[in-house]
Amino acid sequence: MEIITNNKLHQKISMLPGTGRRVAFKTLGCRLNQYETDALATQFDQAGYQIVDFNDQADVVVVNTCTVTNKSDQKSRNLINQAARNNKGAVVVVTGCMANNHKEQLESEKKITYVVENNRKGNIRELVDAHLRGEIVHPSGIAGDVFHYSSVDKSLHTRSAIKIQDGCDNYCTFCIIPTVRGRAVSRPLPQIVEYVRQTLDNGFKELVITGVNIGRYHWKDKRFEDVVEAILEIPGDFRVRISSLEPDGFGDRFYDLFKHPKLAPHLHLCLQSGSDKVLLRMRRMYSLKQFADILERFRSIRPNFNFTTDMIVGFPGETDADFRASLEAVQRFQFSHVHTFKYSVRQGTRAERMENQVPEKLKAERSAILRELSEKNQMKIYSSFIGKTQRVLIEKIDRNGFATGYGEHYIPFRFYARQLEKNTFHNVRAVRTEVFDEKVRLFGQIVQTRSSKEFKLDRLQ
Repeated sequence: MEIITNNKLHQKISMLPGTGRRVAFKTLGCRLNQYETDALATQFDQAGYQIVDFNDQADVVVVNTCTVTNKSDQKSRNLINQAARNNKGAVVVVTGCMANNHKEQLESEKKITYVVENNRKGNIRELVDAHLRGEIVHPSGIAGDVFHYSSVDKSLHTRSAIKIQDGCDNYCTFCIIPTVRGRAVSRPLPQIVEYVRQTLDNGFKELVITGVNIGRYHWKDKRFEDVVEAILEIPGDFRVRISSLEPDGFGDRFYDLFKHPKLAPHLHLCLQSGSDKVLLRMRRMYSLKQFADILERFRSIRPNFNFTTDMIVGFPGETDADFRASLEAVQRFQFSHVHTFKYSVRQGTRAERMENQVPEKLKAERSAILRELSEKNQMKIYSSFIGKTQRVLIEKIDRNGFATGYGEHYIPFRFYARQLEKNTFHNVRAVRTEVFDEKVRLFGQIVQTRSSKEFKLDRLQ
């Protein structure tokens, strides 16, 4: 880090930078962003800062932004404005993908103290420390390292992500991520294994393997399957989830890994469109048939394997027939959730220059139709688990003694759990579906006595 010291200010501050100071965080976007915020929170906590809610008064506010769509940009701007407005005189740090995509514009805004690009995000605490010591610092002087994060301890979530790679080389025609996250780079496998051990030692019982394009992991002769297998072999009572995954990002060995009891039978497998013509214009590296074959193969191993997905509506040139194909695919593949995006023009992408841009009104109409279908599928799939038992990790327990958490298929549960503790596993039988806090869940009951053989048979159904 290149630092010019202001001696006069430095002499006035004799205590450690974090002592007595409050820091708040706000995160938008992907699971990778959420993980990086958790890792930053751990660093600040270890330096003596007090972690407070984003709506509380703070001396330092870090906004970790997203720029995948115009809506993401607008949400990010609103949060930046809120942080500056509610914390007069605070150090306001803006980082994340919007900091890369709109760096110059953000740096020109006086309400923002620092704009820190993704590759320097892991050094934000050192940057803030130096600022509070009265040193004159510029983020460009900080060394860039996308893996400069210690294991998460002070987390804003129950589960902890394990970052194995960053960046992407695919260059889908709609996507800005290769520009704002850079080219693909993979973390050495021995570092990943040691990081996982430290995370488990910190008490986490659910790990999520994450990155930008994790299926493209490549370090020496090791591939994505080798990473998953190495993590599963680590001793301990924990389970592993896979974050968002591209359909072309794994080989034959990956399927058999889901026979391991620690690996959760759920994947967020990105489809994006049900039309082969649209997939080709998007520069996706698979056909609808190939996608269908992948799902069929997983469900031959675990019949109730749960899939969620991303879908884009209104991609340039998308016809009514193309959209109907997407609806048919969603119905056919029975996703329990569809993260629906209206196509958003991203400057510098190939799709920006494509003809036949779809009107916003039509995008909105198609999005609403797809969301409605997704909700019907969700209720149907959740209902199919009634009477079955899931191993649920408690995330929260409210004042009335009701716990919420997720089963291994990534289906949310609520159940009575007085005298139980957060971050513990419990066998829960689904009794009915319910809508709680505007979210569809399964309401369940603790299974008090259950043989390991019976539970294993139930999981494999």
